[in-house]
Amino acid sequence: MTLRHYVLQRMTAALMVPLIAAHLMTIIYATHHGLSANEILGRLRGSPGWAAFYSVFVLLAGVHASIGLRSVAADWTPLRGPALDVLMWTIGVALLLMGGRGVYAVIAA
Repeated sequence: MTLRHYVLQRMTAALMVPLIAAHLMTIIYATHHGLSANEILGRLRGSPGWAAFYSVFVLLAGVHASIGLRSVAADWTPLRGPALDVLMWTIGVALLLMGGRGVYAVIAA
């Protein structure tokens, strides 16, 4: 892991902490108040605030996960150098596309 990857992974982890806390508190609130999936989606649909929240969450998680998986691949596979970078970017882009699609599906009116 390069110093840049190390710092970026630590920064994304630190930035995700309050987002994870907010996400979990929202889940606890929804389950405690007996909200159905339709009621939850009704509150999320068309909300620019929730769209921004989950878009940032997806971006941070995608970057964090792709760097982490790069480190795992470096430890457990013979991949080195540019091959690791291609793997990291491929996984990162795939996660961002899937996460972005999920955010769009939930938020789009």
